[in-house]
Amino acid sequence: MSAPAGRAGVVTRALAAVVDTVVAAGVTVLLYLGFVGLRFAWSPLTFQWPTPPSHLFVVVFAGVAALYLTVAWAGTGRTRGGSLLGIRVVSTRGEPLGWLRAALRAVMYVVFPLGLLWSVVSARRRSLQDVLVRSVVVYDWHRDGGARLAEAAVMRDEG
Repeated sequence: MSAPAGRAGVVTRALAAVVDTVVAAGVTVLLYLGFVGLRFAWSPLTFQWPTPPSHLFVVVFAGVAALYLTVAWAGTGRTRGGSLLGIRVVSTRGEPLGWLRAALRAVMYVVFPLGLLWSVVSARRRSLQDVLVRSVVVYDWHRDGGARLAEAAVMRDEG
């Protein structure tokens, strides 16, 4: 059985969040450019560069970010930022979050990102979102999709 993974602190998690924000912003820009390209292809002679309202960008960015985080956390437990910094999101039992909890956590992070700061004062390094959905962020450099963490959780429960 492997040793239990250490819990990630606020600095590592914040750096991962910066990377994830850049990824979500990049995807949002690509979606906008794709929309512009389709609009140009549809009517090249009358094409004018669109200027959507800024609140539309915010809504699309929030949707992209929530979807990106949900898929990453429900799948492997790590986003691109989490992968670069060697952290993974798992349940308090060390198991994958599943789709519902990953989606709730993602929406909460998009709506209230300052909840991450709770991990500074939390003895268990859990953000407000972690407390509400019963998740933890642990260091895990293994590229096995969290299999070692889940196996350790099973061994702990059986022991």
